[in-house]
Amino acid sequence: MSSLKDGESVGQGREIAVAELLAKRAAELSLEKKCEDVKILDLRGLTSMTDFFVILTADSERKAKAAAEYIIDELKEDGERPMHVEGMESMHWILMDYVDVVVHIFMPDERRYYDLESLWSDAPEVLLS
Repeated sequence: MSSLKDGESVGQGREIAVAELLAKRAAELSLEKKCEDVKILDLRGLTSMTDFFVILTADSERKAKAAAEYIIDELKEDGERPMHVEGMESMHWILMDYVDVVVHIFMPDERRYYDLESLWSDAPEVLLS
């Protein structure tokens, strides 16, 4: 009898880490709320603070709040709770910290200003499938 550890898979397929599945789930949920320019950055090997960033844009404060609440609620149903959430007061940059995955919801101006994709340009992008 064999047992699998986090990140291991059966067969010939590429190993998928639990954190990567969580990042993809958060990204897919954000798309359900019509967020745009959704990207997942794989930070493993680049930093010890987290494994993945999910970065997305909401074009209104209302949409940012709706997306954040939806992601939190849906992931809670999956048994995942954020360790920390900030930015819900201003809605311009909402950060949801799930330890191995950090979700960033930006308004367009803040996304351009902070430009996390350039800051973490060494991080490979994970494609949504």
